[in-house]
Amino acid sequence: MEKIRTITIRHYETPCGELLLGAVGSRLCLCCWQASERSLRVAERVRRMCGAEFVESHSAVLEHAVAELDEYFAGRRTGFDVPLLFIGTDFRQSVWNGLTGIPYGHKVTYGEMTRRLGCPRSVRAVANAAGANPLSLFAACHRVIGADGSLTGYAGGLEVKRALLDLEGGILSFGCSDILV
Repeated sequence: MEKIRTITIRHYETPCGELLLGAVGSRLCLCCWQASERSLRVAERVRRMCGAEFVESHSAVLEHAVAELDEYFAGRRTGFDVPLLFIGTDFRQSVWNGLTGIPYGHKVTYGEMTRRLGCPRSVRAVANAAGANPLSLFAACHRVIGADGSLTGYAGGLEVKRALLDLEGGILSFGCSDILV
């Protein structure tokens, strides 16, 4: 991978907590929950893999992402069209691309994800890749659930995962603000 010198970042406050957004050129490469140690490690991995520094600055793609997130949290957007840049191994990129194909308001199990990706015996590897997702919300890992229908790990926390699924399910009492500590 060619070394990238700068990842332009900005912070974005959602009803569920703060996100770190990052862009390389005209593509979004980060959307990580700031309250999560796992997300912070994901952001650091992306920075390190790019050989880049984070620079807080204005970026057209970051403004595009913010506008889409504003619409999403207001219940007026069901899909994203911000150009994405996945930084990771080929396998992880295939999982993250697969996450972008889960429709708004739908849930799939990890087993179903493995079948869609053509690797039905790789549930643990797919779950680990989803856990390393650098583009939360844009690559919708919150829509992946356990085989028994239970909510499983999410970088933003299970309360945030539940709130996002409630929002997408049309539950009007979308209350991320109630879970902030």
